[in-house]
Amino acid sequence: MKIKRPSAAVAAAAAALAVAGTGLAATAQAAQVTHGAAAAKCPALTVSKGWYADNKDRLQSLLDTYGRCGDAYDKRHKPLAVFDWDNTVIRNDVGDATMFWMLRNGKIRTPERGDWRTTSRYLTAPAAKALAKACPATGGTLPTRTDTACADEIAAVYGEGTTTAGKDAFAGFDHRRMEPQYAWLAQLLRGWSPARVKDFAAAARAENLAAPIGAEQRVGTGKVTAWARYYDQQRDLIRTLKKAGFDVYVVSASPEPVAEVWAKGVGLDARHTIGIRNVTREGRLTARLKGCGSVADGADSMITYIDGKRCAINERILGVRGKAAEKVQPAAKRQVFAAGDSDTDVSFLRDATGLRLVLNRNKAELMCRAYDNGDRRWLINPMFIEPKGKQPAPYPCATTGYTGRDGTKAPVRRADGSVITDQQDTVYGGSTTS
Repeated sequence: MKIKRPSAAVAAAAAALAVAGTGLAATAQAAQVTHGAAAAKCPALTVSKGWYADNKDRLQSLLDTYGRCGDAYDKRHKPLAVFDWDNTVIRNDVGDATMFWMLRNGKIRTPERGDWRTTSRYLTAPAAKALAKACPATGGTLPTRTDTACADEIAAVYGEGTTTAGKDAFAGFDHRRMEPQYAWLAQLLRGWSPARVKDFAAAARAENLAAPIGAEQRVGTGKVTAWARYYDQQRDLIRTLKKAGFDVYVVSASPEPVAEVWAKGVGLDARHTIGIRNVTREGRLTARLKGCGSVADGADSMITYIDGKRCAINERILGVRGKAAEKVQPAAKRQVFAAGDSDTDVSFLRDATGLRLVLNRNKAELMCRAYDNGDRRWLINPMFIEPKGKQPAPYPCATTGYTGRDGTKAPVRRADGSVITDQQDTVYGGSTTS
């Protein structure tokens, strides 16, 4: 599917959104000049609670500028908006919710040939050995419902990236394209059909939405998060973007069938939901993952993570093929709006040409770029439920805020190569974080 995007016709309108220090009056004036009386008929955001400073007004100006009321709107080439999912549209993580449900209900299958190294090319020898010891091959599903040692080992490798003995579980991956812990959940879905995985996700969703905020559940011998909530503000924003004529997508680092189940709750169908995709065989998921750009299916070296999210958007939404999908596309083709909460979202947020909404979870690289705000297009908002408190120390932008492809820490640099100075945390909620 290839979608053409508006070209330079929206440039003048975009400039109004990027005015330094945009405030309520300036935003309203820009919208009035650009759209006149028509702006009053544009779909309007209805949820005000939770938005920081003039963020809601600037988002409304974006809707009025690029939406169907804008002078440059072309319904044949709808403007594109892309949201991360976990902790951006909802509070907490749907991948975690599904993994915990599967462990509690004994739905993880024994690896092929009983060899845990078949589940991930990046699994270390100590991790494979620890898993084999804790989870002896059964030929069917593992008894994690009752076998706490097995459940604990899988939960540690997935959640902490280490064995229960503290040894590294994964190594040798590209840190800008792959998070093997996230990928591992998709790979542990091996042997199930997409429909069955959706059943698992739906059961976990029902439990997590019914549980009170702050609830925990026992998995193995440990306690983990047991609740999730949709953000009313993001539901409202997605609904209003769609009404205004935007093409709205979710791009998630959770398995795609899982993300699809949750995305229905904000009115997004499977076609508009992008996640980690497994290679299928005879209608069932395998432990191999689909690639993107120049990465072949089954290579398992790129998922929807940092630069992999950019690739997925370019390939699956914009229709860019081959290695070109891994590159930044011309501005006229890219998303107008993007929203995220973590370093995994940095690349596709930077690609957005209109506004970039960041929910502050104290993630170093993302917050360095958002606070630097060189083009005045970044919006920072505290999380809408249980927001993080202020990070006491400045973000280490000038030294270790960036994670390289080999995992080494380095300064965060702007597009021109200059280093971003350390940034103070100024947009937050709740108490000071430790």
